[in-house]
Amino acid sequence: MIKNDKWIREMAGRGMIEPFAEKQVRKDVVSFGISSFGYDMRVSDEFKIFTNVHGAVVDPKNFDDKTFFDFKGDVCVVPPNSFALARSIEYFRIPRNVMTICVGKSTYARCGIITNVTPFEPEWEGHVTLEISNTTPLPAKIYANEGIAQVLFFEGEQPETSYKDKRGKYQGQTGITTAKI
Repeated sequence: MIKNDKWIREMAGRGMIEPFAEKQVRKDVVSFGISSFGYDMRVSDEFKIFTNVHGAVVDPKNFDDKTFFDFKGDVCVVPPNSFALARSIEYFRIPRNVMTICVGKSTYARCGIITNVTPFEPEWEGHVTLEISNTTPLPAKIYANEGIAQVLFFEGEQPETSYKDKRGKYQGQTGITTAKI
């Protein structure tokens, strides 16, 4: 069952989302905060922008951090047909009987900017690492400290094994976390 704003507020009061925006903030920003059936998380001001200056190959089994350069600032420009990694401002602690799906904000999607995030499994916690793809032939701006994606919460039966139980490799991540094997 998808959870509504009342449930999300209650769970946020128990530390599920920190910091937590009690209402949706919209004025002069890409909106963030609570919504009817989800939570619009923000992107921080820390980015890793993809570059191929070193002629590297992207290999998820042997990831080379030289494929990115670090950037910190209020506006990140993602090169054409490229991508950047970023992280959420919010730190999430997902309950054992909850799973999330995350979808990009329509403001960015209508500009050819796609935000990809894998589901947050039961009992996962950490800052969310965001993959932001610029599908256009033009440079694209991403605004730090504003909304980037909406998290939808689904409650179900408690699983036999949670992400925490299996000691998932991305458990408790802070900062931008690149691929691990």
